[in-house]
Amino acid sequence: MQKSARTSLLPTALLALLALCAVPGASHAADFYAGKRITLLINFAPGGPTDIEGRLLARHLGKHIPGKPSILPQNMEGAGGGVGTNYLGEIAPRDGTTMGYLTGAAWRYVSVKEKSRVDFMSYTMVAYQPGTTVYYVRADTAPGLKGPGDVLKAQGLVIGGLSADSSKDLLLRLTSDMLGLKYKYVTGYKSNSGARLAFQRGEITYFAESPPGYRSIVEPGMVAKGEAIPLFYDPGWNGTRFAEPSQIKGVPLPPFHEFYKQVKGVEPSGRLWDVYRQALALNGAMQRMVVFPPDVPAAAVQDIRAALRKLDGDREYAQDAEKLLGFVPDYEASDGVQAEVRKALAISDEDRAWLEDYVKSAPN
Repeated sequence: MQKSARTSLLPTALLALLALCAVPGASHAADFYAGKRITLLINFAPGGPTDIEGRLLARHLGKHIPGKPSILPQNMEGAGGGVGTNYLGEIAPRDGTTMGYLTGAAWRYVSVKEKSRVDFMSYTMVAYQPGTTVYYVRADTAPGLKGPGDVLKAQGLVIGGLSADSSKDLLLRLTSDMLGLKYKYVTGYKSNSGARLAFQRGEITYFAESPPGYRSIVEPGMVAKGEAIPLFYDPGWNGTRFAEPSQIKGVPLPPFHEFYKQVKGVEPSGRLWDVYRQALALNGAMQRMVVFPPDVPAAAVQDIRAALRKLDGDREYAQDAEKLLGFVPDYEASDGVQAEVRKALAISDEDRAWLEDYVKSAPN
């Protein structure tokens, strides 16, 4: 009887062994992040919108990744986000343990490709999130501003920026030039929080921030006290129509094109308008990006994308986001992200040359 029992067990054990051999990567893929820690590299300084969103993501994403790795945020600011972006592609390990949470990286590649020490096209694109920016001005700007339309009368306006080639600075200049504002341009602030502090001190009088910083700090603080006047926001643009980004819902402001018509009496047009919409189509659609260095293991990409998709049903994450940001970030994390990003980054040589000239023409 004992011999018969052993014989009957043999086929079952053999089948189980064969099943494991048939999918040699299954166990490895499931355990890819077991016992590991992920560094989430944020390409702007602590306290800014990118940092706020990045740390929120780090706090909740790990529980949805097989192996439940810890996620450690690390800030690496400078050059309008370029320092962290270049580090990710040039120096960071390519084993799936370092991942970037980047702002402005796609538009920076388009506008100043030569400053990317590693071709941004070669990075491993995991996911992206659409975004927007809210523009505001100091109320005490001469001769004293009472409402949004008074910005056209502003004297001694000082626009603050992060880097002449950053998407923030380009959009600030494009919208200001279309409105015909007379301004001095001061750039080089390491982060939104640094520029915001300069705004509070009166060193600059005009700035723009994405919703996390605006809704959590600017609106309940400087706007509520009457120190700052909000003007407009950047709408979404898909090439044929505008859309209201989800992050801006509940904020009583017009999109730029409507503000322009209100104060100028006509629709915006011309070369600056064309470039502005192109910037919205790329930077607005991909304002925040979750990115790996080139050539990371496919298992890492699959795990992170799946985890990002699971955030959609995470009530704790949603509640935390609403409390902290005023909205819930919506990530596009499909398997087609890599192709979508590369297609969007492919602009004509003529448009790239125009952008390079515009960056170089930034007033001092």
